[in-house]
Amino acid sequence: MTTTAIEKTGGRTVPQRDPGAEHGPRRPGRLRALGLPYLLLLPALVLEILVHLVPMLIGIVMSFKELTQFFIRDWGTAPWAGLDNYAVSVDFDAPVGEALLKSFLTTCLFTLLSVGLCWLIGTAAAVFMQETFRGRGLLRTLFLVPYALPVYAAVITWAFMFQRDNGLINHVLHDQLGLTDSPPFWLIGENSFITLLVVSVWKGWPFAFLIMMAGLQNIPREIYEAAALDGAGVWQQIRRITLPSLRPVNQVLVLVLFLWTFNDFNTPFVLFGRAAPESADLISLHIYQSSFQTWNFGTGSAMSVLLLLFLLVVTGLYLTLTSRGRKSADA
Repeated sequence: MTTTAIEKTGGRTVPQRDPGAEHGPRRPGRLRALGLPYLLLLPALVLEILVHLVPMLIGIVMSFKELTQFFIRDWGTAPWAGLDNYAVSVDFDAPVGEALLKSFLTTCLFTLLSVGLCWLIGTAAAVFMQETFRGRGLLRTLFLVPYALPVYAAVITWAFMFQRDNGLINHVLHDQLGLTDSPPFWLIGENSFITLLVVSVWKGWPFAFLIMMAGLQNIPREIYEAAALDGAGVWQQIRRITLPSLRPVNQVLVLVLFLWTFNDFNTPFVLFGRAAPESADLISLHIYQSSFQTWNFGTGSAMSVLLLLFLLVVTGLYLTLTSRGRKSADA
């Protein structure tokens, strides 16, 4: 309380209050309270800029330079190439562009199959787990084991299992069941695509299962009971109740699985090493090979920027189409 004037009334001194004094001293405190959330977010924002934004901007700059092994020590002195790196990458009649196109098509096929199988297996398992039975909790835990395991440990284990001479897969298929005339090669040749797909689905479907389980918890059981009283079977309930109710969940799930699978680098790198077979040459590993094996970082950066633009366009189109479909469904 501040005193601006003193009046004497009946021998008493009465201090007079300043009308704006009550709000004045509190204003800095309010500003500090409002700025505290942003202050707490500042370390995460700085790390996000340093880890993601700055390398992305550096990569974009590198895509416009003739950055080869001769300029690694001081890449800032590399001459500008303009759009030459992009022209080389999209020239599908030349060896570099042709190899990139094949890798892109292989990645599209791999992503389509992997995402579809992950969604299908995860949805089926989530629907099955809605019923109460003995041992359901243990089975749920076992289903989530592939998602909880470290990626490198899990993929290395699969690489040992797919060994031709002493792997578990060939031991079961060839030695015990006799399904093949000779032990097949799984980590080289055409079978490498199947190997990559199996490992990707194995470690990806538990995530779909987890998300679908969470979505199914929000569907009231009374709807299924009413549908059963009306004579609806299991497939009709799934088609008419489960899938429409899970549409918002599926939209997010499919997008996340698509981005993760299309950008997957760890799985092919651990399975096949630095040089993947042609049938399993995913675009992420192909860009790595184009950069660190040929030492042409300018072309590799241009390929990375093209991949980023493709994913941005696909994500934008997907969100636009799904939002329109949701509005039309609500209308």
